[in-house]
Amino acid sequence: MSGAIVPCWSCKGPISPRALFCSTCGAVQPPGVIDHFGRLGLRRSFAIDPADLDRQYFGLQRRLHPDRFATRSAKERALSQQQATAINEAYETLKDPLKRAAYLLRLAGRVVDIDQAGTVDDPALLMEAMEMREALADATTLAELNELMATAEAAVGDCHEALAQAFVDDDLDGAGKLTTRLKYLGKMIDETRSRKVGMTRQGL
Repeated sequence: MSGAIVPCWSCKGPISPRALFCSTCGAVQPPGVIDHFGRLGLRRSFAIDPADLDRQYFGLQRRLHPDRFATRSAKERALSQQQATAINEAYETLKDPLKRAAYLLRLAGRVVDIDQAGTVDDPALLMEAMEMREALADATTLAELNELMATAEAAVGDCHEALAQAFVDDDLDGAGKLTTRLKYLGKMIDETRSRKVGMTRQGL
């Protein structure tokens, strides 16, 4: 996860790709070629502790606060910004279970489209999505929408557990299907929430 040792751009001393600073001269280093988990000092896994993720992220961000580099060279200020950007990207990817699952699959050489409404070759998922959409279309009260929301959120929780196990088992086919299901469940929750907001504004 840590990758090969590289030389410091300033003093040529040995640097880990994860290092923010050179241990020899103290110069800020450019972001290393490393995956998001390694960048945040986490084990590569779907089942990560959100508290650990936050602790690692905010600890790194404190070390890269602009005030710390006000008297450094223009190059070091630019490198600190690059480091902060890379850490932000890692955090934004790993804190979202859907993005995290898709990223893990990509690291394993599999691509799952979580942004576009592509073709789904999974009859069970298509049936589930169709039934949920029909239920949403038929819902006329907040109570019915709340029930749909609770059902979808419970399904998301089950999906998270199944994804964690699929990655442990190296079941990439299963993880791919579960990631697609998680995408559709998230859309269902968003649409249900929008319906609830609209219904509340109408006083229904």
